[in-house]
Amino acid sequence: MNTIVKYAKFIPYLYFIAITAFWFTDVNRSNGISAYPILLFGIPFLWQVIRPNERLNRTLGIVFVCLSSYMILAYLSDLIGLININQSVLSFLFYGGLIVVTNFFMALWIIKNSLHRNI
Repeated sequence: MNTIVKYAKFIPYLYFIAITAFWFTDVNRSNGISAYPILLFGIPFLWQVIRPNERLNRTLGIVFVCLSSYMILAYLSDLIGLININQSVLSFLFYGGLIVVTNFFMALWIIKNSLHRNI
């Protein structure tokens, strides 16, 4: 049980690294070499796994809570503006909502980790 608790603090960083890798592979299939700058987004999260930094942790948490809040507002405005609801729209709503909410909770978890280290 101690092993799970010890490594649970890395879950939000590994989540954002996985999202970056998925985004890179998706864009790389269509745009080719121009997708490589996307990998730069994963560097701060990888750095937090290798050598944790308190200031970077706090900054990542605050920035991604703000971005996730913006994504939630954009998702809700898109949800309100939909007229035709078919199977593909329902699939988009489910998976899009799942990603938006998960991003928000992972960003909050990063902030919780930075607050927990300070106490």
